[in-house]
Amino acid sequence: MSKNALLAIDQGTTGTTVLVLDAAGGVLGRSYGECPPAYPRPGRVEHDPDGIRRGVDELIPAALADAGVDAARLAGVGITNQRETVVCWDRKTGEALAPAIVWQDRRTASMCAALQRDGAEARIQQRTGLLLDPYFSATKLRWLLENHDAVRRRAERGELAVGTVDSFLVWHLTGGLAHVTDYTNASRTMLFDIRRLDWDDELLELFRVPRSALPRPVPSASVVGEARIDGARVPIAGLAGDQQAAMFGQACFEPGSVKNTYGTGSFVLLNTGAQPASSRHRLLATVAWGLPNGSVTYALEGAIFVTGAAVQWLRDGLGLIASAAETEALARSVDDNGGVYFVPALAGLGAPHWDPHARGLLIGMTGGTGRGHVVRATLESMAQQSVDVLEAMTADAELPLAELRADGGAVGNAFLMQAQADLADAPVAVPEVTETTALGAAQLAGLATGIYASLDEIAGQ
Repeated sequence: MSKNALLAIDQGTTGTTVLVLDAAGGVLGRSYGECPPAYPRPGRVEHDPDGIRRGVDELIPAALADAGVDAARLAGVGITNQRETVVCWDRKTGEALAPAIVWQDRRTASMCAALQRDGAEARIQQRTGLLLDPYFSATKLRWLLENHDAVRRRAERGELAVGTVDSFLVWHLTGGLAHVTDYTNASRTMLFDIRRLDWDDELLELFRVPRSALPRPVPSASVVGEARIDGARVPIAGLAGDQQAAMFGQACFEPGSVKNTYGTGSFVLLNTGAQPASSRHRLLATVAWGLPNGSVTYALEGAIFVTGAAVQWLRDGLGLIASAAETEALARSVDDNGGVYFVPALAGLGAPHWDPHARGLLIGMTGGTGRGHVVRATLESMAQQSVDVLEAMTADAELPLAELRADGGAVGNAFLMQAQADLADAPVAVPEVTETTALGAAQLAGLATGIYASLDEIAGQ
């Protein structure tokens, strides 16, 4: 049987999507399952790692059944994941030892502030390309090691495995034979030297994370092990954090190309080529991907913590809407925002402000303010935050914005996309296949397994 299909696992903050794709990037079948995070107290956001694992186990056969594709036809598996979220598990059993701490979690803000006062940020930024913020994985891991007895005991006995969600899924799918992470996910931990492409011993000591517990860093397109799927052994060959996978799926292969993914948060990435760029505007330098030929591409990134999550808050927190699909019509139901503005700092502010203590503001309301004004202000806030990052990014790169490639759930909202184009003063290009995060993971796997011969072939799709 010809191996001409690819499986992509896209494990996100609120749900997991599994796609089966053909070599041309067409979607043959899909499955989806929700996995909403828990909010045990203000500022804390957690996931059940074993729940995520079980969900993936159920969704893989469901996607294959939807596609009518036998597992023996799969040439490779690509995995993309919510970044910075950390999992601790037992090396012997694979069982999670504590709730995963999600990237949105702010419990380590005081730890970051103390390290900042001690002068640690300059060293961290020089080696990792990141700023000292609770968003990243290192302080989350230190908190787990200091505050969770089961995690600490396993670490003392050398029985602890830690990693981001990609590592946990690879460990599970390979039956514990592979403990790896790719360069993109490693570059979000605040423990990884993005130039040497290895864990940094001084940072491991600073955050008290044992090297023995960490996964082995590998290129994003590389065969790292085999998954057992319906009796077939399928190479796991593509790994990337969700934003880098989306950038790859958008074919942003040339330096200067820019994409924005609209999800729970929004993430703007600009390809800077073979060297990490420094930022004068508090943007992040990060690994974009690593390829089988040993080449590594870097990006400048602006992370916006709350965009789609603000629409979810309108629905679940305020009860103003029943579904996100209503927002476009409501925004168009008023001539303008009526002077209403929303600062959606529901989890602090990310780039370029980096204020973990900021909180949301809804201002400018009068007796004439209605649902349409609030919804319109919320959508406009998504575009306005993106413009903050784009202006900082183009100033750092000293390049004008020629085009913004957009993906994610919100690209179906024509009002938002037009508002983004107007505010950015640049065309916004929306792809035909909007699930570019999963597509990018599949393409990385296809590159490692020979489905694709080159980036040019992928770009040609």
